[in-house]
Amino acid sequence: MAKPNYSFAKRQRDLAKEQKKEEKLQRKKAAAEDEANGLTADVDGEETSDENETPKDPAE
Repeated sequence: MAKPNYSFAKRQRDLAKEQKKEEKLQRKKAAAEDEANGLTADVDGEETSDENETPKDPAE
């Protein structure tokens, strides 16, 4: 019967961990870019919409 190769299993775990870490970093980077792009668009949109909005009557 063959004995288990623990170093191979450890190497596979380390590779999986490293890949997972890299994917998480890429997701965070993409989310930060979307946040920055969305935040810029929202600020521009708010400035134009405030100028064109009519004030609401507090009695309504």
